[in-house]
Amino acid sequence: MSTKEKASEELLLEEEIVTQREIVLFNDDVNTFDHVIETLIYACEHTSEQAEQCSLIVHYKGKCTVKTGPYEDLKPRCSMLLDAGLSAEIV
Repeated sequence: MSTKEKASEELLLEEEIVTQREIVLFNDDVNTFDHVIETLIYACEHTSEQAEQCSLIVHYKGKCTVKTGPYEDLKPRCSMLLDAGLSAEIV
């Protein structure tokens, strides 16, 4: 692999890292565990086990990253979480 090819590959990897974002879900005193779990399964395509673990982390730690990916994929998912009454943001 030439130096130019290696530099190009490294640049692509950097761009991918920069474009990767995450949805952070925050704890609240309103929503039930069942509602949070069902919403994570629907909006983030979690398994029931993943959704349950995230709901527990949010409950005890105050927040949890629930999905990572490109902004274009996360925006509609975050909107679904917000529409369901959950507190979330893309960072």
